[in-house]
Amino acid sequence: MLYSWLALAVAGLHFAYLAYLVTGGYLAWRWPRSLALHILTASWGFVVVAASLPCPLTAAQNWLRHRAQEPGLARSFLDTYVRGVFYPANHEQTVQALVALVVLASWTGLLLRYLRHRGVQDHLTFPV
Repeated sequence: MLYSWLALAVAGLHFAYLAYLVTGGYLAWRWPRSLALHILTASWGFVVVAASLPCPLTAAQNWLRHRAQEPGLARSFLDTYVRGVFYPANHEQTVQALVALVVLASWTGLLLRYLRHRGVQDHLTFPV
């Protein structure tokens, strides 16, 4: 029973990771010190997608499920719980591009807020 609960906790951690991947840049607007963690999170997500690496959280979940005498995930975490549920399965590349744009927009907004706070905005105006 314990392993089954731990497998569910790992699945919850996986969902939390994905949520932070999408929203963490905006959270850094409020808590700028969290930006380093978000950069690591986004970088890991990019590497996993670009290199088609297996996710260690999926491996941990499968190990826990096997210890609980339950079947492991037949496919990846995204294939099992996200693709086809949160977005149509045939739009994966579009969703990946949108997530990348959301992350880049959050970082751009954070940079602009930083520059405005530092007073650099005055030096970025074009002469008319």
